[in-house]
Amino acid sequence: MYLGIGARRGVSSEEVINAVNCALEEVERDMSEIKMFASSILKENETGLIEAIKEMGFEIKFLPDDVLNSFDVPSDSQASRFGLKGVAEPAALALSDNKKLILKKKVYGRITIAIAE
Repeated sequence: MYLGIGARRGVSSEEVINAVNCALEEVERDMSEIKMFASSILKENETGLIEAIKEMGFEIKFLPDDVLNSFDVPSDSQASRFGLKGVAEPAALALSDNKKLILKKKVYGRITIAIAE
């Protein structure tokens, strides 16, 4: 499964890890089932996000706007103010094999996560 992740500016790695654990709990899955994380290229300098992904032992792929906007997503997004249809849902869908969300975007404090298979 692939986790699409959005984050407010200045999040800590602890916030990110806690949000990931909460999302995994909701879908009754475990960290060993994660293949990769994805987010918007707008987040490529977000230190807390990058540190958390590395600390969990994964990679994150930062996707350009045109890739994120190529997916129709079920949820409205704050990312619309940056010209994006969304971040978490389209990022997860972009990398996934089946293009199916198993967790629509959910907000955990300052982190948003969606999971696709």
